[in-house]
Amino acid sequence: MERPEIDLRSASVARIFDYYLGGAHNFAVDRELADAAAKLMPELPRMMHLHRRFLARAMGHVVEQGVTQFIDLGSGLPTPGGSAEVARRLDPSSRVVHVDIDPAVEAHGKRLLDAADSAVVVGDMCDPDAILDHPETRRLLDFSRPVGLLLVGVLDFVGYDVDLPAIIARYRDRVVPGSHIVLTNFSVDSHDEQYQRTEQLYRDHTIDFHPRSAAEVTDLLAGFELAEPGVVDVSLWRPEAVVEDLDEHPERSAVHVAVGRKP
Repeated sequence: MERPEIDLRSASVARIFDYYLGGAHNFAVDRELADAAAKLMPELPRMMHLHRRFLARAMGHVVEQGVTQFIDLGSGLPTPGGSAEVARRLDPSSRVVHVDIDPAVEAHGKRLLDAADSAVVVGDMCDPDAILDHPETRRLLDFSRPVGLLLVGVLDFVGYDVDLPAIIARYRDRVVPGSHIVLTNFSVDSHDEQYQRTEQLYRDHTIDFHPRSAAEVTDLLAGFELAEPGVVDVSLWRPEAVVEDLDEHPERSAVHVAVGRKP
């Protein structure tokens, strides 16, 4: 199958995240939009790092439950602190399938990831069967064992016209009991003027942004048992595990997070 070409004329969410996280796999068009957004909302780069810190904490919890294979939906580029690096650190036998709609993820990922414990799938996370039945997914993961579904920093870009609860339910139904889900979503309650201007900037560059309320995030987790403390701000999920120098401020983070287990 012919792969789509990398579009260097339009900014990419995956490459913007890479830039905010200090990666090198981004282009001028990505940096220009990222810098413009950070001028409107200076805490944006820090919020990307909060996502990564939460990812590490949440994956640590999931691995403690015996899960060592993951599907990172909307993975972005494999920058330091990403799911593959965290998984290897937590358990060297871990395996991670990275899924992203941006072909740049495949182009860079194949060079940066170990093919023995990682795979890259270019695809739309909103098509669960295509992702779960992809040859690379099947090569790497054993679906008779629990799987960790990672949706960190991706649901913000899934439109309201998409039946997201049904999509997540399909993933849930296809994995065995003991599987986990880790997700984040910007809070709809953060709609101050600064936030709205940033949101409009992204939309002007054809990147739709879709924050959700805590109730909406909770609805996405139907059929999962939530780990304590449930759906909370990213700063409040297992704060005892947060490094002191992180300087997390719940009132400014405006990101809902949660971890759930399929019973």
